Amino acid sequence: QVQLVESGGGLVQAGGSLRLSCAASGSIFSINVMGWYRQAPGKQHKLVAAIRSGGNTNYADSVKGRFTISRDNAKNTVYLQMNSLKPEDTAVYYCHLSRVVGPSEYDSWGQGTQVTVTS
Repeated sequence: QVQLVESGGGLVQAGGSLRLSCAASGSIFSINVMGWYRQAPGKQHKLVAAIRSGGNTNYADSVKGRFTISRDNAKNTVYLQMNSLKPEDTAVYYCHLSRVVGPSEYDSWGQGTQVTVTS
């Protein structure tokens, strides 16, 4: 079992910044990918950013140049630095962790943290 605890969400004005954190605990071995997804009201759950065990990252086009994902392996924590926030970034942000054990992949999710950007 893996537990993911998120923090750092909140209310911010457009143009502001927030940093999300997600700390993993439990069976945190064979981690493949950690990342962040978001879901806005009435919209689909979408990938925001991800970082692989080797350090490679990928971002949604809508956040490139504004958001940065990073990972502290010693703390088993992934961060999402969000700058130049826009009202359309308003959503619940979910931390995601994927593990590969043999032929199987296991996904874990955080409880979600609300990010609200006002204009």
